[in-house]
Amino acid sequence: MKHRWFWIIAALAVLMGLAYVAFTTRGVPADVVEVQPRPLLRTLRFSARVATLSRVDVGSTITGRVAQVLVDEGARVRQGQKLVRLESDELRAAVAQAAASERQARARLAGLRSTGRSASRAALDQAEATLRAARAELERQQQLVAKGFVSESRVDEARRAVEVAQAQQASARAQVQAGADGGTDVAQAQAQLALAQAATQAARVRLAQADVLAPAAARVLARQVEPGQIVQPGKALLSLALEGPTQLVAPVDERFLDQLQVGQPALVVADAFPGQPFPARVLSIAPAVDAQRGAVEVKLALQREAPAFLREDMTLSVDVETGRRERALVVPLSALRATGSDGAESVLVLADGRAQERRVRLGLRTLDAAEVTEGLAAGDRVLRRGILAPGEKVRPAVVPWEPGQDRAGGGARDDMGSMLGNLGR
Repeated sequence: MKHRWFWIIAALAVLMGLAYVAFTTRGVPADVVEVQPRPLLRTLRFSARVATLSRVDVGSTITGRVAQVLVDEGARVRQGQKLVRLESDELRAAVAQAAASERQARARLAGLRSTGRSASRAALDQAEATLRAARAELERQQQLVAKGFVSESRVDEARRAVEVAQAQQASARAQVQAGADGGTDVAQAQAQLALAQAATQAARVRLAQADVLAPAAARVLARQVEPGQIVQPGKALLSLALEGPTQLVAPVDERFLDQLQVGQPALVVADAFPGQPFPARVLSIAPAVDAQRGAVEVKLALQREAPAFLREDMTLSVDVETGRRERALVVPLSALRATGSDGAESVLVLADGRAQERRVRLGLRTLDAAEVTEGLAAGDRVLRRGILAPGEKVRPAVVPWEPGQDRAGGGARDDMGSMLGNLGR
């Protein structure tokens, strides 16, 4: 009996030993990825909104009642197109009154230059003739006094007649001068005409202000007035988005600032139209960071005409290409190991059936892949997962892998809505 149990225990020990030897000989199971050259693309995804170069509010410069609103929201208008028309009967009457005053002033000036000049010249001729007659009479009376035929009083009367004739001559000459070009009457008439013309122009300007015009080619965003309303200067009647290159504006987490450069290509998608992506490029990167949000403002310009479905302030998803390698040795991030105090990277390479540690130098990184610039060659097999120590026996299982397949749903979104991605082809 004792010999029987001895042999049973001995058999079990042998079996366990054989199992241990078989286990240690086969090694620890591990997934292995074969390193091969392949394209690698890194993208940065974030949300952006549609913005135009300028948005303006249009209003009236005068007080009045709205007669017509000629455009609706969403309409595209050209520069100078009438948008709103105010009641203008009173303004038209003011223009007619001012025009009549202008005609009156013009007629007065024309009269001074024609019949007025003739009348003043005739009056001067008459005054000069009267003066000559008065002087002749004075001379005759002086001769009669010298001969003793008349008294001195007759000479005094003749002298006063000459003085009156001289005053009339001076007055007539002044009247002729006033009616000449540059004279006071003409200058006054010209000034009155200028005032009348200015009043007419002002009345016409106010009449023109009864029509609210588009300042430039634009699209109507909002209509805030209806016929019958009383409007005043300063009140916005319509909001317009001036036409110009459509831009996209996005706050991007400052952590990704080192990846962004002006001119980088991007692909834009609207959630409501996922099947209609369109290209863009990075136009500018703000020099300052928003301290409250820890974000930097990035502007993008469209590479072609804006799609018809774009709307002001629409939210879009943008993928900016921040790095590309047409042919690179790529390994999964899950294969990387930090070694040493310097934080250098290494991988476990399958060599002679065992895990061998190898230090590597990395280049472009994405969410789940990294470019290896030194330390590996095409065809090397790296251990992807598992807790292994260098030198351990490995039972490899080669698994297919491509950059991007480790990202469930395209990667994790950070708190600013920015996301790092990658594509392999």
